[in-house]
Amino acid sequence: MKTYSLINFVKKIGQAEAARKLGIYQSAISKALRMRRRITVLIHDDGKVEAEEVKPFPSSNIKQKTN
Repeated sequence: MKTYSLINFVKKIGQAEAARKLGIYQSAISKALRMRRRITVLIHDDGKVEAEEVKPFPSSNIKQKTN
């Protein structure tokens, strides 16, 4: 299995081809790059391509309650 950051994967094959391989629209790739999302693309030995995102937990949008 090979892993790439989304930006490096796109540099290698382009936004349109990256979107096709991931089964999403090119505009989603463009937005993810613009928002600087931390996405890792996984290319399995059988050729399957998938992506994972690292996000903070808990979300920074949620305010924690103090008791």
